[in-house]
Amino acid sequence: MGVRTRTRAENRKEAQKKIAFAKLNNCPTSPRKMRLIADLIRGQKVELALHILKNNAKQPSERLRKLLLSAIANWQAKNEGARIEESDLFVREVFVDGGRQLKRLQTAPQGRAHRIRKRSNHVTILVDSRNKPESEIEVEETKE
Repeated sequence: MGVRTRTRAENRKEAQKKIAFAKLNNCPTSPRKMRLIADLIRGQKVELALHILKNNAKQPSERLRKLLLSAIANWQAKNEGARIEESDLFVREVFVDGGRQLKRLQTAPQGRAHRIRKRSNHVTILVDSRNKPESEIEVEETKE
């Protein structure tokens, strides 16, 4: 492994330490329905995203709201000295991937059977702050 590759990998690891995320695996909702809700909160401030999810009538919004609260808690655990109000948290990324499918049979007329696919999904939310905490600014100044 070259020096340049090693430094890039170290920089990526440092960036991952500052970004908080939360995952929800095998959520029993089709990915298409979950993506409709995920598109509403992508790029929004955390407070606004929580209000959107709380006031949405669709079923996946409650699960996504709990996942967002978990991502905020993970961010607080990584940045113990920073306050949420001052850090200007926002939803950086939301991706919804297809999970496993449960295949079932439903009876049909004339002795036939139709296959039903009960879909599930995996959701990942990344939360980041627009304002850097003071400790990160001091670290960057000492590197230069």
